[in-house]
Amino acid sequence: MRLAIFGGTFDPIHQAHLAIAREAAARCRLDRVLLVPAANPPHKTGVTHTPYEHRVRMAELVCRGQAHLEVSRLEEGTEWSYSIDTIEKVGTRMGADDELFFVIGADAFADIRTWRRWREVARAVCFLVVSRPGIAYDVPPEVRLERLDRLEMAISSSEIRRELAAGGRPAEVPRAVLEYILEHGLYGTGVAA
Repeated sequence: MRLAIFGGTFDPIHQAHLAIAREAAARCRLDRVLLVPAANPPHKTGVTHTPYEHRVRMAELVCRGQAHLEVSRLEEGTEWSYSIDTIEKVGTRMGADDELFFVIGADAFADIRTWRRWREVARAVCFLVVSRPGIAYDVPPEVRLERLDRLEMAISSSEIRRELAAGGRPAEVPRAVLEYILEHGLYGTGVAA
């Protein structure tokens, strides 16, 4: 089996996240892409704008019916969401011939040497690095990597949150997610009924 972990805050999940997951699955012949919403990302302390349960639910809504995409609650209830812990949890469920990949944006990959136990992460996975406008990075010799350069995405969750708070309806937000956001009054869209 060829499996990829695609972690992030998904705050909110948007079309670029889905395009990345689909492209990774197609280009790398992945059997499955696990979208793993971060419970408490250590590199982004205090910046999630929406509780974990809402972010998981929005991801579940857009993955429904998509054969290669699955939402995982592996980081639920963790004090900190360290990639090595998630990788080890996934690894216990994999066979000796299975391959594990890790989907990541170039901006996050540029900081790989600051990660907890990063060399162990590098040994455990092949990184699938998605280009980000204006982000350059070097590749440590310990790292196996494939570049997803055709997917340079300029969409950002922070811009989407600003547009939602201003009363906009961003096209980058899947319909089911937008309906959920409005129903629950998330991102400054109003008070939920």
